[in-house]
Amino acid sequence: MAKIIVIVEKLKDWNSYYPAEQLMTPQEYLVNWDENAHRSKDSNERIKIINLCRNYKYLSHGYYCSLLAEARGHSVIPPIKAINDLSRSFLYSLQTEDLDLAIQKAFKYQPTVEGLTITIFFGKTDKEQLQDVARQIFDLFPAPILQVDFEWEKKWEIRSIRPGSLNNLVSSDEDKFASALDEYSGKIWRKPKAKKKYRYDLAILHNPQEAMPPSDKKALQNFIKAGKENDVLVELIEKKDYSRIAEFDALFIRETTSINHHTYRFAKKAESEGLVVIDDPISILRCTNKIYMQNLLHSNKLNGPKTFVINNDPTQLKEAVEELGFPMIIKIPDGSFSKGIYKVKTPEELKKVTEDLFKKTALLLAQEYFYTDYDWRIGVLNDRVIYACKYYMTKGHWQIYNHDKEMNKKAQSGNSETLPISKVPKHVLSTALKMADLVGDSLYGVDIKEKDKKAYVIEINDNPNIDSNIEDAIAGADLYHNIINEFVRRIEAKK
Repeated sequence: MAKIIVIVEKLKDWNSYYPAEQLMTPQEYLVNWDENAHRSKDSNERIKIINLCRNYKYLSHGYYCSLLAEARGHSVIPPIKAINDLSRSFLYSLQTEDLDLAIQKAFKYQPTVEGLTITIFFGKTDKEQLQDVARQIFDLFPAPILQVDFEWEKKWEIRSIRPGSLNNLVSSDEDKFASALDEYSGKIWRKPKAKKKYRYDLAILHNPQEAMPPSDKKALQNFIKAGKENDVLVELIEKKDYSRIAEFDALFIRETTSINHHTYRFAKKAESEGLVVIDDPISILRCTNKIYMQNLLHSNKLNGPKTFVINNDPTQLKEAVEELGFPMIIKIPDGSFSKGIYKVKTPEELKKVTEDLFKKTALLLAQEYFYTDYDWRIGVLNDRVIYACKYYMTKGHWQIYNHDKEMNKKAQSGNSETLPISKVPKHVLSTALKMADLVGDSLYGVDIKEKDKKAYVIEINDNPNIDSNIEDAIAGADLYHNIINEFVRRIEAKK
């Protein structure tokens, strides 16, 4: 859990709000701070600073409060990076370029007036149509109060972003500020109900609308239950909760990951805040790119299907055909759940598929067609096997998942079979462990085909499935406890 301390320039700036024991001035925090005096008996308690000084100019009280907070290992809002970025318009203008689409959408029915100013309190604004934009601005520049000016010049644009000040708020804004602070800080300004305090807080990032999530609803509830039984408070969060990451001790990503995606930004943000993260950013970076994985296999002499990395060169395609023959598998570098994988049977199909794909990526993989009735999926956590499954190919199809929209309204998948780890061939287990060890010490799912008593690595997943009645069919509740306990071990190792 986190202890929250509010810093105000003058104590009178807080007169309109609920009395708080955690209130202090810059003098008290900068000069008279005693770390031991502000730690509870729980030595693992984190300290979070909400810096509400009147300004954050370079070398001001506000600037030093954020600077020393970071030096002391405290989480702080605003962080020094946000203060520096907001001090130079050219820095924040670069970072807000990606907001253009959201801004135009928000202002779709707004008259083209001279300009508009909104106030953002902890990512919240009373301009409903601009709420999504406000949240994204706050994610880029996390500061308690932000004043944002928009202007019309052929299209709506951000003219300026600047920190606001608590002492300059009018009465109506004070209520909005208090409400936003209340929500952001976990309702510390209201008299709390008696509730159990947990050792640690674990956030699970998920997407309730995802068609094929890594964990189903029941599995997520099993994680929550296992957390409680191990004194860990598990909370399900979504994409909109990006600004809350620092409230937790750890982040578990249960949403399909990708580099150009918010899941990777969550992992990077959590890592920068000192949280334990599974999937960690390096694992995402490595596992989501099949070209990297192919080179890793080759460099370490692990068996895999014969594969060529090709670019848009007819000579390379011809060589791939000569070596692999037909049918041949063509893969995009970053596909998942059998997406972006194509079986081509003729030179004409090869030409059409590669021409389409090279419009989106500079490199592709050409791979020998290697059919088996099932793939092994070996779940590995911190160099230890935690489950073993056989994933069978979809009926009448050559993959585990069939995404053919002409045949199916939604993706179909084959059956699965979970086995005791002791029943898995030793060469499959040793290959999975070696492959996982090459990538990192996180949670992985290693996909292996078995032929002639040899194990062939197909791929490794940084975000493997943990679904109820499938991966947990043998281990049951122990599977969830093992993962929760690994988070606890890593959190405590960081202390």
